[in-house]
Amino acid sequence: MDATFQPLGEHAVVVQFGTSMNLESYEKVQRTAALLDESPLPAMVEYIPAFATITIFYNPVELFEWHKRRHAATEREQPAVSLYGLYCDLISDLLRQTEHTREAAGRIVEVPVCYGGAFGPDLGEVARLNQMGEQDVIEIHASGDYLVYMIGFAPGFPYIGGMSERIAAPRRKSPRLSIPAGSVGIAGKQTGIYPLETPGGWQIIGRTPLRLFRPEDNPPTLLRAGDRIRFSPISTEEYTAYQEGSR
Repeated sequence: MDATFQPLGEHAVVVQFGTSMNLESYEKVQRTAALLDESPLPAMVEYIPAFATITIFYNPVELFEWHKRRHAATEREQPAVSLYGLYCDLISDLLRQTEHTREAAGRIVEVPVCYGGAFGPDLGEVARLNQMGEQDVIEIHASGDYLVYMIGFAPGFPYIGGMSERIAAPRRKSPRLSIPAGSVGIAGKQTGIYPLETPGGWQIIGRTPLRLFRPEDNPPTLLRAGDRIRFSPISTEEYTAYQEGSR
């Protein structure tokens, strides 16, 4: 598997599979993450997957002790070793295994969205920027073939690819100080959902009654990388009924 390595301080290696968000890089990241779950590398602390990279953190002391134990049976003195180089070699061995694995099919998650009005204050702006009606934006957004590439920014925030360029829109010039949880936004060619009330600059076109961040659950997020998303328009009455039914 083609990849490049970069050190991140003295405790981590950034494994890069590409330079942009695309399906090929995403699949390489996910296959590597699956193998790390099944067979963690020696001295590994954690890993963080992103669009086209996966960063693997390790404990240098544990890695050095592992290396010593590995060569304890050899009578001659071992030459000095670069822990970073040693870990890159271990990662390279792991990546060779991924060439024989397939990415498991992700879940399909339906996300109801109440578009426009108080729930989607930027729907009109997205429509204006793309020279179409608000209903056109809703129909295009709700008919997309979406994939969650990664979770980041805030706990449970999904970066979702697959949105039509016909409704792409830049971030707001002035970010809002507070965006309600469940808000569905557009930034460039991506769409995403705010799991918590946070500041943000995405164009907000609607809101879902689903709770994305669930600290009482394990894992604590509704969505995960690899999930396929289907947005479905709902009315304000359906939104309210859904919220009342989930209490």
